[in-house]
This record gives sequence, C-alpha cells and structure tokens, in this order.
Amino acid sequence: MPTWMITGCSSGLGRSLAETVLGLGNNAVITARHTAAIADLAKAYPETAHAVPLDITDRVQVKQAAHQAEERFGGVDVLVNNAGYGYRAAVEEGDESGVATLFATNFFGPVELIKALLPSMRARRHGTIVNISSISARRFPAGSGYYSASKAALESMSGSLRREVRPLGIRVVVVEPGAFRTDFAGRSLQQSPTLISDYADTLHARRKENDKTHGTQPGDPGRASAAIIAAVEAAEPPFLLLLGQDAVDSVRTELSALSRDIDKWQEVALGTSFPA
Repeated sequence: MPTWMITGCSSGLGRSLAETVLGLGNNAVITARHTAAIADLAKAYPETAHAVPLDITDRVQVKQAAHQAEERFGGVDVLVNNAGYGYRAAVEEGDESGVATLFATNFFGPVELIKALLPSMRARRHGTIVNISSISARRFPAGSGYYSASKAALESMSGSLRREVRPLGIRVVVVEPGAFRTDFAGRSLQQSPTLISDYADTLHARRKENDKTHGTQPGDPGRASAAIIAAVEAAEPPFLLLLGQDAVDSVRTELSALSRDIDKWQEVALGTSFPA
C-alpha cells in the first residue's frame, strides 16, 4: 500500500484528504502544528496512521517529520503540501512580518519538505509531489496580492521541479482549488492591521470582518479529496488540477484575456529583435 504524507491535517482539505486516504487502507503520515487535533485519526487507524507535529516554518521540525515518515513506513510515495493560509491586504497595506510569515508557510516551508524527501524518492525512482495552490495564483483578486504571489511562487517552482524530476520517475501535480467549505475564509484567514482609506471601495469589502462567504462556499472537501487521489493514481497525472466550477471558469477567463493581450501587442513584441 502506498504511503502518503499530508501537511495541515487539523482541518479543511488536509483533514478530509487524510480521512479519505486512511479510509482506503493507505498508510499516512498526518501532520499538524498540534497533534491533539489529529489524535482521533491516529487512534482510529493505529496501524496505518502516524501523527507527527509539524510547523512547516520550522526547518528542524520539517527534517524530523521527514525522518519519522521514512523510519515508520520506509519512505513516502505521495507528499501533499497542503498547509497554508490566506492573507488579505492591499499591496501598500501589507506588513513586513506578516508577509514574511506568509511566504515561510506557503512557499519556503513546502520547498524545505520537498528537499527533505527528494533524496529517498530519487533513490527509489518513485514518488508524487502534490502542491496545493489556489486559483488566486492566476486570478489576482484585489486585496490578495501577497497570497497570490506566494501561491504563484509555489506553482512556478513546481513547474521547474517537474522538469527536473520527471526523468527520475517522480511526478509533480499542482492543485488549484476554487472556494471550498473549509476554514480558509474563517479561522485560517489573516490580514494586515493597516487600513488605507483610499482602498475602501476597491477591496475592504473583502476584509475578514466584512466577508460573508465563510460557510457558503460551493466546494465539497470530500469530493476534492477524491479528485486529488484520482489524479495521483492516474497513469499520466495532470500537472495542473483545477477543482470546482469557479476554478475552471476563472482560469479560462484569465487565459482568454491573456490571449487577447498577446494578439493585440504581437506586432510590438515581434518588432524587438535585431534586423535579420
């Protein structure tokens, strides 16, 4: 049976995916900053679940978690970098420490865990890395510039990583969920304490205290989990897996707009080379 390692299992998509993976009889290293939040899963699946404390921003814990995974199950077949959170602020409102922590969680932490597990995957010429991104990486909503940038960085890194490890038998999948009924817009959402009045009409309606979407999102985490597992188990998994009608519609809209820009400015673009 394959062994999964999933970060951010205390709630939301991570929790749902852990439950589904374990329910199918797979081994799973499940992580959370506080293992009390996942103790019930470890108790329900004592032979196949291994709960590990992990703050993805702590490099020592990252290395320890990778080591424990390999000690317990002999290696990780599927890594899912799910731990992360949202952050809302106008670009001008963003505070340095908050943005640094955001990138440490959403980008640098997953990179460190990938680097910790890759030597074993390379040795076995086998493995799948799943990085949970967001449609914000392509849609660029006002007030989510820093969050979008953290997920865009994760996606760009994933694209290069895919080309590097594909010849070694390792696959890379990026997942872009739309709005799912998790804690993302609730407990997990952070924002800058700074408010600049000029941005009130542009984006302050999206601040946490004004956002009414929490608990009404159309996406079902259970169905998202099934879709991720199907992609991982596919003979040819997609590089980009969109989840939700809103994700598909948003990405298609952005691609169409980009295509129109390319067509409109093609002559200028092609006129920048030295004369033949």
